[in-house]
Amino acid sequence: MLINTRDFGGIEVQEEKIIHFPYGIIAFEEMKRFFIIESGQEDLPFCWLQSVDEGDLAFVLLNPFLFKKDYELEIPDGVVEELEIETEEEVAVFSIIVVPEDINKITANLLAPVIINTKSFKGKQIILSDKKYTTKHYILEELKKAKGVVQDACAK
Repeated sequence: MLINTRDFGGIEVQEEKIIHFPYGIIAFEEMKRFFIIESGQEDLPFCWLQSVDEGDLAFVLLNPFLFKKDYELEIPDGVVEELEIETEEEVAVFSIIVVPEDINKITANLLAPVIINTKSFKGKQIILSDKKYTTKHYILEELKKAKGVVQDACAK
């Protein structure tokens, strides 16, 4: 199936790779079908959640564990059942990223992660009850806290 997108042009997507969000994404509840666009670059950890039905709608995603090692979430039993999750290995967790004009203020929504079952291709954005997370978590601040870890990881 050919999907025309604003940012990526026409993309051929296999029907079985379409992720179904029965309740949509918060504030975009009418959009139920998405697919993941990888960056294609090993050093660029972002990907995009592109709407199948609205070519102008795509969310930048990032695995929150890449910048917040102590991120914790518990997926409610009802969501596990709804997404048909059988093993931890089939779960992908993402944060929606906002990239403002000032890149130093890039934020991640840690309060409402996007959960995807990579086997059943079902997804849901959930809202965590743990209020230690916010919808605007500054990524660069988090990376500065882990500066030593990041520097060690880059040292050769």
